[in-house]
Amino acid sequence: MHLAYPAVLSALLFCTGLYGVLARRNAILVLMSVELMLNAVNLNLVAFDVWLSRTAEETLHSGQALTLFTIAIAAAEIGIGLAIVLAVYRNRGTSDIDRLRDTAEGHEPDGPDSDGDATAAEKAEATA
Repeated sequence: MHLAYPAVLSALLFCTGLYGVLARRNAILVLMSVELMLNAVNLNLVAFDVWLSRTAEETLHSGQALTLFTIAIAAAEIGIGLAIVLAVYRNRGTSDIDRLRDTAEGHEPDGPDSDGDATAAEKAEATA
């Protein structure tokens, strides 16, 4: 098999994952898209390892070893990521990424009682 077939498939998978990261609002779908991108990289690693082992006399299979390491890291990443998403969902009631910017330090949620013109420092000075 030629090297072009897995390389094109890997590029398509990576582009699909990149679109999912950029276009999705749900945090779980973003994590799934990141996993799709990692799998595209793993496919490239294995394909190039097989291609290079045919041309080289010594076969170390370093691409396959790196793929196993990447799979282990991805499993840990998805476990921690899902734990964070579930904790945020329990506290906020949503997993929408656009609404998570309100939890950043220094931001206050936009509500009907808050005026958008005053910053947190100005409100602190007004109450002091």
